[in-house]
Amino acid sequence: MAFEEIAIANDDERFMLEALKEAEAASKDGEVPVGAVVVKDGEVIARAHNRIETDMRSSAHAEMLAIEEAEAVLGAKWLSGCTMYVTLEPCSMCAGAMVLSRLDRLVIGASDPKTGACGSLFNIAGSDALNHKIEIKKGVLEEGCSRLLKDFFKARR
Repeated sequence: MAFEEIAIANDDERFMLEALKEAEAASKDGEVPVGAVVVKDGEVIARAHNRIETDMRSSAHAEMLAIEEAEAVLGAKWLSGCTMYVTLEPCSMCAGAMVLSRLDRLVIGASDPKTGACGSLFNIAGSDALNHKIEIKKGVLEEGCSRLLKDFFKARR
């Protein structure tokens, strides 16, 4: 994907571009191209991409790995004051981990109508029923995020 072709208009797009770079790295590794970055105070403190096949762990989603890295960097179990940028809407496992980590904000590239747990199929991250609710923004650089996924699966068929 030619990232230089993407016009960046704001910080959300700038950080989503970083998540897209992670997703591209996943694709090159033969992983489903999902990337995530965690930002605090305008700086990327963690970045990750899917490593499910590489690590042979069903929990090695980009979001889970980024949460672990961010917690290690901060030396804390809470991600208060942090925003995660992820190229594909998180699943229920990842959305639950985000709630438990007290992530403040989540910015999503492409929606996932099949397994999305941040408004598409479920809304774990934005649920009033849980002890923490995450501010969610969807559709940032959606076309690029969707295209990377579609191209990956098209090549595999």
